[in-house]
Amino acid sequence: MSLKKMMPDLFKTIAFRLTLWYAGIFSISSCVAFALFYFLATQTLQEQTDRDLLEKARYFATVIAQNGIMGASKLAVIEAQAAGEKRIFFRLLYPSGEVFASSHMSYWKDITIDQGAINTLARTKGHVFTTWLITPNDQKARVLYSFVADNVILQTGVAMDFQSKFISAFKTVFIVSMGFIIIFSAVSGLFLSKKALSGVKAITRTANSITGANLEERVPQTGNQDELDLLAVTFNRMLDRIEALIKSIREMSDNIAHDLKSPLTRIRGFAEIALVNMDEIDTYRGMAANTIEESDRLLDMINTMLVISRAEAGEGQFLYTPVNLSAMVQEAWDLFVPVAEDKQIQFTCEAADHIEIEADAKMLQRALSNLLDNALKYTQNKGRVHVNLQKDSGNGGAQILVTDTGPGIDPKYFEKIFERFYRAESSRTSPGTGLGLSFARTVARQHKGDLVVASQLGKGTVFTMRLPYRNIQII
Repeated sequence: MSLKKMMPDLFKTIAFRLTLWYAGIFSISSCVAFALFYFLATQTLQEQTDRDLLEKARYFATVIAQNGIMGASKLAVIEAQAAGEKRIFFRLLYPSGEVFASSHMSYWKDITIDQGAINTLARTKGHVFTTWLITPNDQKARVLYSFVADNVILQTGVAMDFQSKFISAFKTVFIVSMGFIIIFSAVSGLFLSKKALSGVKAITRTANSITGANLEERVPQTGNQDELDLLAVTFNRMLDRIEALIKSIREMSDNIAHDLKSPLTRIRGFAEIALVNMDEIDTYRGMAANTIEESDRLLDMINTMLVISRAEAGEGQFLYTPVNLSAMVQEAWDLFVPVAEDKQIQFTCEAADHIEIEADAKMLQRALSNLLDNALKYTQNKGRVHVNLQKDSGNGGAQILVTDTGPGIDPKYFEKIFERFYRAESSRTSPGTGLGLSFARTVARQHKGDLVVASQLGKGTVFTMRLPYRNIQII
């Protein structure tokens, strides 16, 4: 891949953005720190310069008090020569602004008398500072106006060459330092971002290595218990759920293939028999009846699968109306009495009166029929099946208990039996699709209730369907 094609991808990476943010924040912080240092340093230097000028003014005031104006005039020349005529100057003024004595002023000719400063000084009787720019060298000078006698004003100024050198050196240091800081922060940010995102790369590699045939890869955990470690744990849990789901889908596909194979094989056999016995009209009728029966069985299985799938996806089309649950249970019991009599099963019913709920009557009837059919199917001859409808005082609703004396269910299969198409090995010889219990639980949960099982091997099973009086969709 060419560099031109790779560059946009680089700019879009989190590592690049983190590096950019890190370098930007670090550089801005450094600029603020440099600016603060520059401000404090220049203020300190200016205050020191102002103190030196005030000290000169006090010295002049002392000389005038002792030696008069002539002594101050001589002192101005001597002080300027001693410090350097380009370093400092002195002027002695009358309050009107007239100069009557000064040091050599050829270098300071651009600095004139500031009448505004004199007027301010006359009002305050203190001292006034101003800053001037000396044109030839673009150098600044700090100038003080101060009374050194009753009618004498001292104007003295000092070149701020030290400050200028400091600023120049500071700018050089700032530029070099900022270049180093930007490079250092960018390299450090890139290193830290790559280190921080190493866990994300591990997740990406794991995700890329996962295929339909390989779901066993997991993201390694560092044990640091940080956000990336938590992400790895969450990702691994998601992979566990996906692996379990894929396994469930494969098992369900195998079960569907097994359950569809039998009726399709019978339908094909009926068609072959019809072709062989072309002259017997009764044979055709029997084959047609058997074909319709097997087709209805297939359609019923497909429709049941659709109801379960739509309900689990939140798209179940249930029609809730007031239902007399007591009458429904009694009618279902009456419907299965002949089946129980054929197997000499003691089939009893106990239903509390006047229990009404909001429900989809057809769906609930079908779910209850599945429970009763299972109980009678797996109960041996001369066994017992009991149906009990009672109020559920704990949950504020009703519950239907279907109790049998069948072979029982191993506790490890309590949840498996509610999966679509799951059938225990002991029940595969009995007719059925493996959808009945899954459908019954789906219907119960769509009514905001539930279906649970309790069983002991060799002693029987109890299925309990709990239903609220009113479900959330109706309120």
